[in-house]
Amino acid sequence: MADKPVRADKATAVAELTDQFRGAAATLLTEYRGLTVAQLKELRRSLGRETTYAVTKNTLAKRAAVDAGINGLDDLFTGPTALAFISGDPVEAAKSLRDFAKAHPLLVIKGGVFEGRPVNADDVKKLADLESREVLLAKLAGAMKASMSKAAATFQAPLTQAARLAQALADKRAAEGGTPAASDAPAEAPAEA
Repeated sequence: MADKPVRADKATAVAELTDQFRGAAATLLTEYRGLTVAQLKELRRSLGRETTYAVTKNTLAKRAAVDAGINGLDDLFTGPTALAFISGDPVEAAKSLRDFAKAHPLLVIKGGVFEGRPVNADDVKKLADLESREVLLAKLAGAMKASMSKAAATFQAPLTQAARLAQALADKRAAEGGTPAASDAPAEAPAEA
């Protein structure tokens, strides 16, 4: 496949797709058969600014994937294929595709590439089920703050307990009617002159 010559206009298209494959944090492949132009426009809008959704020819997309060093996608390039090149958060884009596919069952998520590895449709669904990066970071920060608070309380506890113990001893001695120095000190012998 990669050894056949390519016309100049197709070579330009392959080069652009190759750059998009290389520059994307993730790429998801979908089949859009049966969707209207208005629905595709709605899908592009729902994916946001950090995702480019492009309808491509399978042969050009295959060649571009190979040129970008991505293998394992050949089986996914069947039927009408569109590529979602994600430069932002892959989780958000996967959620948008999943939600759109629920509302429009004609959109089929085939799989894609995530962190340089091919993924199937089930993996994309698992990715979509993850919480967003911001939510995960907030949870991590909350867990770290709670751990720090526990550690501070643990380090402070012995000091607090020692202070309470000293106060309790002082209160006990005061209740017994004497001061620690007066009751415990031995009597002094008279000094010889």
